[in-house]
Amino acid sequence: MHFDLIDLKLFQHTLECGNITAGAGRSHLSLPAASARIRAMEASLGIPLLERNRRGVQPTPAGQALLQHARLITQQVERLQFDLGQYAQGQQGQVRLLCNTAALTEYLPELLASYLAENPGVSVDVQELPSLRIVQAITQGMADLGIVSTAAPSEHLQTRPFRDDPLVLVTPQAHPLASALAPSFVDSLAHGYVGLGAGSALGLYLEEQALHEGQRMQVRVRAEGFDGVIRMVAGGAGIGVVPLAAVQRWQGMLPLHWVALQEPWANRRLLVCARDFAALPGYAAELVATFTG
Repeated sequence: MHFDLIDLKLFQHTLECGNITAGAGRSHLSLPAASARIRAMEASLGIPLLERNRRGVQPTPAGQALLQHARLITQQVERLQFDLGQYAQGQQGQVRLLCNTAALTEYLPELLASYLAENPGVSVDVQELPSLRIVQAITQGMADLGIVSTAAPSEHLQTRPFRDDPLVLVTPQAHPLASALAPSFVDSLAHGYVGLGAGSALGLYLEEQALHEGQRMQVRVRAEGFDGVIRMVAGGAGIGVVPLAAVQRWQGMLPLHWVALQEPWANRRLLVCARDFAALPGYAAELVATFTG
């Protein structure tokens, strides 16, 4: 088996793009050269790595295993380049960070701003995903760090506490649930909701919880971000579920009522997770310290 870094990057790009032509372009190779490299990889192993069809390519089981190793190897090479590049001016580094909705909107802006101001040679690629998908991505080596809720099983990853982040039900002050004793999420499903955007990780999670109860959320309107939800709830558009930290910013400023949800999944904490904190490059470890300090 004789693969070089160009082979591995080409294979990774091909599967990320979905076809060899786009993978070749992203790897700065001609299509004939890229095709020849992939055929040589398959010949070296004696097994197919790609399934080819009219829509493009998909990995075989062996190809999926190679893809995971290719990602890990290229990440390690990038980290090596950065760590050695600290001796030269202008060297850049990047941290790939996956986080859920609450972390992205409530806690990260100031933390990331502080970190980036102190580390001008580093950039942070942030993507919002549901916690379960973040755990899967970190496990597969597709990102350096994740911030997930305790609702997602992450026992096989290394974790550190980030923030307490309980979810609360917010209602207009005159809403029937405002006078109910300890209303639950199930109770709330009989009422119209101000939901989060369709791509929101928390919005998707809440809709999944409703389906687990055999019901659907009655979303009357969607708002982008927690502040939008809270303002529309205060205006009488419906009820909503947001992190406690979000509603506390508006306490006393809007005609709102809020109560902690009773379900165990709502009394959540946020965790920073990684495959191995000790294996992170220095600049990524410093970001972890910013989160947990």
